[in-house]
Amino acid sequence: MIRLPKKMLFAIEAVLDIAYNAGTEPVQSKDITVRQGIPRRYLEQVLQQLVRADILTGVRGPRGGYLLARERRRITLGQITRVVAQNGDSEGADSDMSESDLGTKVVWPIWDDLQGVVMERLDSITIEELCLKAHGKGIESESAQRLDFII
Repeated sequence: MIRLPKKMLFAIEAVLDIAYNAGTEPVQSKDITVRQGIPRRYLEQVLQQLVRADILTGVRGPRGGYLLARERRRITLGQITRVVAQNGDSEGADSDMSESDLGTKVVWPIWDDLQGVVMERLDSITIEELCLKAHGKGIESESAQRLDFII
């Protein structure tokens, strides 16, 4: 079975966590670590990469954290995975690629086609869709718990 690298999964989970739990308040990395179980050493690196890629916005200060840089319907899983892959965090990329004729002319073109299909699918899935799926599965959102309807 083909598996996504840990950092890629962590990046997707972090963006989804921020989208699902932020509301109007930034989400702190320590809260993401607690909710998602993502090791801090991975999380901080990934969050900074996503800020540089304009997927997230960093908010400084004691109540700071991270917010989405644009609407959740405008962020795709493909965009997130490309950020991690471009930063050399794709664990075992093509560095061990075979240089034989069978490898370069037969096996790797198939792999490239498969990657294209996977990326096309990831580009079609938005963070909005995943938030709706999480809500449909009954997962509690911290932003919903912070809402105050007192007038």
